[in-house]
Amino acid sequence: MGEIIRIGMDTSKHIFVLHGVDAAEQVVLRKKLSRKQVLEFFAKLPPTVIGMEACGASQYWARELGKLGHEVRLMAPQLVKPYVMRNKNDGRDAEGLCEAMDRPNMRFVPVKTAEQQAALMLAGLRDGLIARRTQLSNAIRGYAAELGLIAPKGLDKIEPLLARIAQDESLPTMAREVFAVQGRQYAALQAELKQLEVRLMAWHRADALSRRLAQIPSVGPITATRLVMKTPDPHAFRSGRHFAAWLGLTPKDHSTGGKTRLGKITRAGDEDLRRLFVVGATAVIQQVRRGRGHPSRWLLALLKRKPPKLAAVALANKVARIAWKLMATGESYDAARLNAMAAAA
Repeated sequence: MGEIIRIGMDTSKHIFVLHGVDAAEQVVLRKKLSRKQVLEFFAKLPPTVIGMEACGASQYWARELGKLGHEVRLMAPQLVKPYVMRNKNDGRDAEGLCEAMDRPNMRFVPVKTAEQQAALMLAGLRDGLIARRTQLSNAIRGYAAELGLIAPKGLDKIEPLLARIAQDESLPTMAREVFAVQGRQYAALQAELKQLEVRLMAWHRADALSRRLAQIPSVGPITATRLVMKTPDPHAFRSGRHFAAWLGLTPKDHSTGGKTRLGKITRAGDEDLRRLFVVGATAVIQQVRRGRGHPSRWLLALLKRKPPKLAAVALANKVARIAWKLMATGESYDAARLNAMAAAA
């Protein structure tokens, strides 16, 4: 048997299927392992390259196999699919992984540390609580409106509304009891969110890169922390343009016959980061339209010829490229330098 140069591993909860080839691209390994056998098998194997789909437990296996001296390459499932032959099964999936990982233009997912994953869990928990708070506040407003009680917009108006309901003895007793339950749930969510945000801010202040990213206009602590957590290796992208394209902030290209056809943004990549960039850019544009802040000439000229929503996406794209530059080079944000470059252009 020739020396194994790379292995494709199809993972699941209990069964792991391996497909390995040698330097002559001949199949030298086809094996099925249970979950308990994986680390034992690879501990006896000389260091090699292992390809897996980026899925739920792939980050864990990448770290564990890396400790044994192997090089692990994680790939997005949609990039592996073209290399899987028909009559899909676990063996074909492993074979497709082995083939895909050797392609020169294949893009790989960086391996995160356990600490980065824990921080992402904290950020994800915050997003979930915000969604539940929004759902609950909408339910409170809806029920109150059915009883003729209307409150202004804003989260800060929910607690006064609940207090007014509690004092209104004209309402049915059962309705007031339901509102009381919702009020307790809302208060608990608010308290949990405050605790999480305190921990996220502490994480942000302790990370030098996150603090530098927060200096960029439209990038606050939440966006900065997500960037650090979700982009462990900025050098995985060749340029800021590639980073912006990964976020889905570039137009779809459907060109043919020498005719260029560009459409809406692709919405590919990380939806969470893209949303934060667009929300931040929208906030900046709202301030500019109200005559506040110190906008660049580029942004003012853009707003004159484009609708605000298109301008927000363009600004988000620009900010994403700036963020990549800061992450890749270790520089700090210099507004004066960027304004001078924009004026020269």
